[in-house]
Amino acid sequence: MARKLDAPPEAGPATRSGTPIQPLYTSADLAGFDTEDALGPPGRYPFTRGIYESMYRGKLWTMRQYAGMGTARETNERFKYLLRQGQTGLSVALDLPTQLGYDSDAPEAMGEVGRVGVAISSLADMETIFEGIPLGTVSTSFTINATAAILLAMYEAVAERQGVPRERIAGTIQNDILKEFGARGAWVLPIEPSMRLVVDAIAYCTEHLPRFNPISIASHFRDAGATPAEEAAYTLADGVAYVEACRARGLAIDAFAPRLSWFFYTYVNFFEEIAKYRACRRLWARLMHERFGAANPESQRLRIAVVCGGHSLTKQEPLNNIARLTIETMAVALGGVQSVFTAAYDEAFAIPTEESARTSLRIQQIIAYESDVAQTADPLAGSYFVEALTNEMEAKITAVMDEIARRGGMVECLKRGWVQQQISRRAYEWEQRVARGEQKIVGVNCFRSTEEPQDVAIYQLDSRLEADQVERLKAVRGRRDASAVDAALAELRQAAEGTENLMGPIRRAVRAYATTGEIMGVLRARFGEYRPPTDF
Repeated sequence: MARKLDAPPEAGPATRSGTPIQPLYTSADLAGFDTEDALGPPGRYPFTRGIYESMYRGKLWTMRQYAGMGTARETNERFKYLLRQGQTGLSVALDLPTQLGYDSDAPEAMGEVGRVGVAISSLADMETIFEGIPLGTVSTSFTINATAAILLAMYEAVAERQGVPRERIAGTIQNDILKEFGARGAWVLPIEPSMRLVVDAIAYCTEHLPRFNPISIASHFRDAGATPAEEAAYTLADGVAYVEACRARGLAIDAFAPRLSWFFYTYVNFFEEIAKYRACRRLWARLMHERFGAANPESQRLRIAVVCGGHSLTKQEPLNNIARLTIETMAVALGGVQSVFTAAYDEAFAIPTEESARTSLRIQQIIAYESDVAQTADPLAGSYFVEALTNEMEAKITAVMDEIARRGGMVECLKRGWVQQQISRRAYEWEQRVARGEQKIVGVNCFRSTEEPQDVAIYQLDSRLEADQVERLKAVRGRRDASAVDAALAELRQAAEGTENLMGPIRRAVRAYATTGEIMGVLRARFGEYRPPTDF
């Protein structure tokens, strides 16, 4: 007889989500399991076994290493290096001033320019980043949220100037502002105008950029402390909120839903990660079909990008992270995702060097080309353990999503601080388990080396970088048409007072070389800034 999903945890091993791990799994753990209804073939509803029939035999996952450092010129060089090493997609890391809508010469940006990613203050920076990189054949992902609409407009302008037709411009902006309020903290505007900008970008891409993903609904909740089940529930609940906002705007579900994409974190809890991706695909397919009435199979498919290596990486004995990253990358390959970023082993404490970035890319390539994991779809289907975990994961995710719905939905839960409170509690519980030694982390709280730490090459940020970036920005301001900039910003200001889609005015401001800070300054003046809840 199958175990009850709501039974109290038993003593002994358990997954990160609290599901007890039994010493043996048998057919009894799948009693009443309808294989056809719960699984189906790959490429068919409910897509548990993968969103495409042939999966990796038809096309391998996109190998997209995250990069962006210092100046636009340095980032351009790193991108070209990674493409020469066999990377098949680009992923841009932005510095904090760019993420928060400040120019490189703003007082708030001092000391942070180019430090955790590349500085993009104007269209000129975007032009330099992609100089000599054919955007008609490469897709690019931007991990950007509050200023996502601005960077989308810049990228589109660069691609068009390369002669790339709109229908061939491919890539993704993260554009998931709800997870910033709940987990990451890189917000600018209050929730309502932030949601307006998200929907504006989705509506614009739906009409004009059919190959560009206007949002990547992201699970940074996991790196902030959530369990895998909570990570999935909060992320899917964010997705529901965006779908509802788009429908309220009047967008047809099958017009915009095929371009929704997703971003998850993967840790070393190998089997639970595989179960998580399978359960999420099944849940989302049913939500889209049964709740939102999506008829197009493309609307029901959960297209997943992942990062392997976030909070799971350790500063202690950093070479151990190579083993962790390999386990995580194998898990996502078995989980059937579409795009993979494998972090570098030194990423817990530094910007990756060329060697560490290449090593992580090689992990993906070795798994793809030297193992048999890509030769058949969903290799672990039918495993008593994996199917039982998938079912229990689905039940846990559903329970959390039901609680969110009872509390008024994800936006209301974020406004009241409920999600933030849950994540903080889980993060504290995890740190206590590690401190007590209940959760073993090799090299941290067990099997610690008594030898002196080995030297690891660390990427060195040029101390002159910030001054150079500020000078380039000054030059842009000096050669642009100031009257055209003023007119474009005035148009944006007027549009923000009304209800029209803001992508048009933003595009015109970008092409006049208005800066990121100037554009966000207009929006800040109109909408104010977000203040997080403090009473939870």
